[in-house]
Amino acid sequence: MATGPDHQGALIALHRFGLGARGGSAGDAASAASDPRGFVKAELARPQASLLQEPGLKSARDNLKSLFDFQAALQRSRQVKPGEAPQPEPDNAFIGATYRAETLARFQRQFTAESGFVERLVAFWSNHFCVSVAKDQFVRVTAGAFEREAIRPHVFGRFADMLKAVEQHPVMLHYLDNAQSIGPNSRAGRNNRRGLNENLAREILELHTLGVDGGYTQADVTSLARIITGWTFAGRQGQLGEPGTFVFNANAHEPGAHEALGKTYAEDAVRQGESALDDIARHPSTAKFIARKFARHFVADDPPPALVQRLADVFRKTDGDLKALALALLESDEAWSVPLAKMRTPQDFIMAATRLLGRLPENPGPLNGGLQQLGQLVWQPPGPNGFPDSVAAWASPEGMKLRLDLASQFARRTANPPNPNDLVDIAFGPAASAETREAVKRAESKQQALALLLMSPEFQRR
Repeated sequence: MATGPDHQGALIALHRFGLGARGGSAGDAASAASDPRGFVKAELARPQASLLQEPGLKSARDNLKSLFDFQAALQRSRQVKPGEAPQPEPDNAFIGATYRAETLARFQRQFTAESGFVERLVAFWSNHFCVSVAKDQFVRVTAGAFEREAIRPHVFGRFADMLKAVEQHPVMLHYLDNAQSIGPNSRAGRNNRRGLNENLAREILELHTLGVDGGYTQADVTSLARIITGWTFAGRQGQLGEPGTFVFNANAHEPGAHEALGKTYAEDAVRQGESALDDIARHPSTAKFIARKFARHFVADDPPPALVQRLADVFRKTDGDLKALALALLESDEAWSVPLAKMRTPQDFIMAATRLLGRLPENPGPLNGGLQQLGQLVWQPPGPNGFPDSVAAWASPEGMKLRLDLASQFARRTANPPNPNDLVDIAFGPAASAETREAVKRAESKQQALALLLMSPEFQRR
């Protein structure tokens, strides 16, 4: 028997799983209402939908070469002999320009996406395996490339492959200090008396795979740290390989077999660590940890246990197939029946507003400025555990006041805004509440109406 449009399902499709309806004549609310699940799934069927290849965006390797050249030139400019005139310092404008170009490409991809589900998946995994540009220039020039090189190619692939790509990427090895980790009994360790740095090993187990309650011990952290000694990147001199690329430094690797999580890994150069990562990716605790975090992000702070178990089973049975995990989420009844109660993150809120107003970002400055105001700059989480993902983190009184200020700024900066009553239909369709329609209708100006729309419960919730 034929049924009519599912307007509440459309709201869930566009808000829980997507980035909101696009303005203009896109008709996203109507398209989603005709088949909410199919509307979201359609993006998963597009080949290479997660990849981002824009002219002008360089690889992490090329950006690091530029950074190394800059640092060398800066060092030379400061080595002034007595009696010589000071040398002008080299221009470092490319560092900021690289970050702006990467964020603009990300914003534009999010803006043009249909439902935005694929971009939401990219953002989820990028935050799960996060780095922070606040650390230094190294991360600032590579964070965008890291997302493009280690995250996006694996969003529809195997978790183990993403894990390996992430942990062997130069920016992660730098961000969590593994490039400084030296096996105490290695040739380099005996000569320089330097030792292990356990940061990366600890975060692999605690944040990237098993979870803090995943059953590992401090001994496992130390053992994994030994196993991945020698995982580093080639520096400016290129002594170990092409500058800016992952290399295995045998002289820094802790020799011998090592036991982690009850299994012994024979000495096998870089493969010793890769074998350990493969097993950790398949550990039952990893399936549980990823499933709960995935459900918590998309559905509810306290997700239905049956949904979490189903996702964990899919993760385990498919050997960590992330496309299968996403489809299992979309096909679950719980994901469509739990009320929209989570808050849009600042990044999702600002992008949803940008999409609704229908103006392709051509300058990342205003969006980055708004994100800084709300405390969620792209690739700048407060720590290795990423940005928080709970209602409480983003729904504080101060946070809501900042959102209201930003919504008012959006409205003031919008020249000739569309009719706000029409925008209500574009954004929510018939799912808009009577209260929201009345508030927008009674506003004293278009700008005030637009600000009220952006702050409505329907717009803020996902």
